Parts: sequence; structure tokens; C-alpha cells
Amino acid sequence: MNTISQHAALVYVMVVVSASDGTMSDKELKAIGDITRKLPVFRNFDHDRLLALAQDCSAILQEEDGLNAVLGLVRNALPEPLRETAYWLALEVALTDSQIALEEIRVIDTLRRALGLDRLVAAALERGARARYQVS
Repeated sequence: MNTISQHAALVYVMVVVSASDGTMSDKELKAIGDITRKLPVFRNFDHDRLLALAQDCSAILQEEDGLNAVLGLVRNALPEPLRETAYWLALEVALTDSQIALEEIRVIDTLRRALGLDRLVAAALERGARARYQVS
């Protein structure tokens, strides 16, 4: 099986969630760019590679069983602590549009299982992400 870098794996997660509802909105694309520029986990990331990584992920997704292939690459690339980070990134991208489509929910749940995250850990990350976007 091919391998990808940790940075690529995190980008793949964001692309998978963004593309899951059939479109990658401008808000989601901007969020992915902002995340890769601001979060410490992307400190040594080559931002010039972002578009190429997104295109690579999209190409894999077009293949038969592409989602499972991408998730396998992600799981193999990420150590345990970064799996929680990946899940949180997926939530961030999904919540960027202020609503989560059913397809995004399915992909996020599939991601949780693929990463082997405990339901309670996932619930805590979900609650934190929701709190970030709530308005009065």
C-alpha cells in the first residue's frame, strides 16, 4: 500500500469531508487553507502543495472503493494522537457551512470508525466543534 505524510493525511481528511456532499464550497476551501496556515500541526507544511494534495485525494476518491482507500492511507499515516486532530479537522470543515449535510455525517462517522476513535472521545470533539460555531 502507498503511504502519505501526516500533513497529506490531514489534508485528505478535510478534502473527503468537503467533497462528501458533492461540492466543495468556497467557505470550505477557504477554511482548509486557513487551517493549514494557522494550526501548529501544519507548522512545517509546504503550502504550495495544498492544491496538489487536494487533487490527489480527489483522484483517489473517483476510483472504485476510493473512500476506503483514502481512509486506509490516512489511518496508516497518522499516529494515535493525530487521529483525534484529524477528526476535529473533519468537524471544522463540515461546520464551516453552518449546516452539516447527511452525507457529511456519514463520512464523519465512517472516519471515526476508520481512525478507531472511541465514541465518547468523538462526542467530546463534536460538542467542542459545535460550541465554536454557536450563535445566540
